[in-house]
Amino acid sequence: MALTASDICKVSPFAFIFPPLGVFFERGCGADVIINICLTILGWVPGVIHALYIILKY
Repeated sequence: MALTASDICKVSPFAFIFPPLGVFFERGCGADVIINICLTILGWVPGVIHALYIILKY
């Protein structure tokens, strides 16, 4: 798993401020975004963890 410059740009502002936006930029509009929205509603920390996982995995 290589960390690219675009990953760093997506992780910094989007994954921490508004996690669903970071997931949307990485995976597009799909199940991952819906899952992240639900996790963010339940608590900000689960949304951030999921966003970081998605951005760093793909």
